[in-house]
This record gives sequence, structure tokens and C-alpha cells, in this order.
Amino acid sequence: MKITLFDRDNWNEIGATLARNKTRTFLTGFGIFWGVFMLACLMGGARGAEDMLRRNFNGFATNSAFLFAGRTTLPYKGHQKNRNWNLDNKDVERLRQMCPELSTITTQSVNSNNSFRNGRYTFSGSVWGVEDKFTDVMLPTIESGRFINEADNSLGRKVAVVGKKVINEIFPGVTDVVGREILINGISYKIIGVAYQTSKITMNDRIDNVVMIPRTTFQRVYNVADKVDAIMLVGAGKTDMTALEDRFRHIIYQNHTIAPDDKGAMWYMNISEEFAKVDNMFAGVTFLAAFIGLSTLIAGIIGIGNIMWVIVKERTQEIGIRRAIGARPVDVTMQILSEGTVLTAVAGMSGIVLAVVVLAVTAMMTDTPSFQMSMWQALEIFIGFLVLGTLAGIIPALKAMRIKPIEALNDK
Repeated sequence: MKITLFDRDNWNEIGATLARNKTRTFLTGFGIFWGVFMLACLMGGARGAEDMLRRNFNGFATNSAFLFAGRTTLPYKGHQKNRNWNLDNKDVERLRQMCPELSTITTQSVNSNNSFRNGRYTFSGSVWGVEDKFTDVMLPTIESGRFINEADNSLGRKVAVVGKKVINEIFPGVTDVVGREILINGISYKIIGVAYQTSKITMNDRIDNVVMIPRTTFQRVYNVADKVDAIMLVGAGKTDMTALEDRFRHIIYQNHTIAPDDKGAMWYMNISEEFAKVDNMFAGVTFLAAFIGLSTLIAGIIGIGNIMWVIVKERTQEIGIRRAIGARPVDVTMQILSEGTVLTAVAGMSGIVLAVVVLAVTAMMTDTPSFQMSMWQALEIFIGFLVLGTLAGIIPALKAMRIKPIEALNDK
């Protein structure tokens, strides 16, 4: 007896054996099918969900932090607690001199409830005073024109980068507004760019809803001297922004006579920590997805082993007759193994196909292309399950190989 890939009789026998007990074969195959489907969907789904969340941070520096002034909570050197104070230009310069680990140190100033006007069209919103390095922290998408540059700040120009929503409200139907004027509280500014943001992270408001002007212009127009509302920091390379917090506090507190241990006087918002939490969360999700999928699969593999064992038991006399008419032990072993392998292959491939369809539909519904498996991932899953299914049939196959013809013929 020779078993070859193209032996029709062999395939017919495999089909007849598996069809002998349809319910048992179906349930065993379904276990494999469901395990493969779950593992593939969980792996592709975890990747897609991670991509969806990370798209919320597009254009935002991951290794960044923000400083905001608060109220002192401790008395210090004659100053009472609950004292108001403000960050200023001197804080920025001191940080630049004393923190070489930072690639970017820039500022943001905010004024709410401004009136934006173009003729009879008006809109209310916030004005931000920013520098050219603002784009190192939060990268706006420039629809037209350009962003504020260093010369705009050094010369205190009255120029503005206007949010897309603001443009839509006060310039309805106008396709090109760069070079035109916008009135902010009655003061004219030249529009140099139109911007919007794709990330979901907001700092006071979305870029779409605000007008950004040079920081120096903001400080002059709003009469805030050298005060700033926030200092934005970006670490160079893999700088640990958490480890630098105490140094930032020391530098700032010295300039404003604040107690060194007054943690409540300044709010330190560490964005890098939030991104690290996201990474850790998805590492756990990926592990959980793999664990659940593999657990389901193992249950199916055990089912394969059980059905092969039962098949061997039911076919003891048949195997004895085969041995009596000349079948070698290896022929019997390969026959039993091929039945388990075929069942695993059919059920596993069906699970992968359905998973690909489900992931493709999910990708279209969520506009997230990463809800998918690569060809190599699908092959790895399929081959891995095929090997496990084959291994599950080894013990029953070895038992069949050891059956002696005389004992098998006498088996009842």
C-alpha cells in the first residue's frame, strides 16, 4: 500500500472515514475552524485597534511634556501660600540654557472669546500666540500658505494662521484666502496660512477653531508683557521626560521664589508617560488576543487527537486485515495521520478565509486599513495549526502501527 498525494483511492478513503460519523467530524473540525478564526481576528483586530488609537496622536510629539503655572501651596521666603504666578520668557531662556537634553522648548499663550470678522461674517474663538517651533510639538496640517516662522516672531508681524473652521465661517465660498485680511477684535492681520489638525489631542482647543499669531505680537497686543501660558518641551531622542521633572521644577521655582518641594505650584503634563501607557496597554491586548486564540485552538487540536483515537479503535479489525494482506506499519501510520491533517487543513483554511473577510469588512467600515493580516501572518497561522493538528494524530497513528494482525482479527 502506497500513499501518494495524487492517489484518488487514498483521498476517497480519507473522505469516507471522516464522513462515517459526520457529527463527530463536524464538531472536531469546527473546533479547529473557530480557533483559527478567533486567533486571526484577534491578531488583526488588535493591530487595527492600535492603529485607530495611534491615529488620534498623528502629528503630536510623543516624547513631550508641558508646564503650566498654578498656585503655590506652601509659604516660602516671606510669600504666603495660594499665591498666583505666571511662566515667562525668562523661564524659557533658563530652560534652553540648562536643559541640553531637550530638542525643543517653545511656548503657547491663549486668549479666549475673540471676535473674528470679515465684512459681515463673524466668528468667536481663541487666539494663540505661538512660535515656529510649535510645529515640533503639534504638527498642524497646512491646507494652504505657511506656518508662522522665526522672522514673524522676531519682527512682531501682524500675521495669522487661521483654523479651517474659522475660514469656512467668515470666508464662505472663498477658495484662496492667503494674503487677505482678517479682523481680530478690530485689528487687521494678514492671513499667511490655513491649518487644521488630524490628531484628537487638544491643547485648549482644536487648531481648526483658533487663530494663531506670533508670540511677540500676542504679548504686545494683549498687553501681557513677557508672560506665557504654557511651556512646551520635547526631549531629544529617547530622553526620559519623567526623570527631568525635578530639574524643570528647580529651574522654574528659582525664578519665581517658590518652595522647592511645592509640587502643586506647577502642573507638569508628561505626554511621554501617556504614550507609554498606550504601548503597554496594547502589548497586553496583543498577548491576551494570542492567549485566547491559542487556547481555543488547543481545544480543537485535542479534539483532533480524540477523533483519531476513536477512529483507530473503530477500525482495529480493518487495520488488522490491511496488515495481514501486506500493508506495512508506515503505511497504516501515514493513513491515520493524513486523515487528521486533512481535517485540520480544511477547517484551518476555512477559519483564515472567514477571518480575512471579517477584517476586510471592519477595515472598510472604520476606514482603518490595518484591520487585516499579511500573507505571511496567515501562512504562519495556517502552517502552525497544520503542524499541531498533525502532531495530535501521532499517538493514535503509532497505536495503529503497533496493531498485530492476529490480535486485530480477534478484536470484538
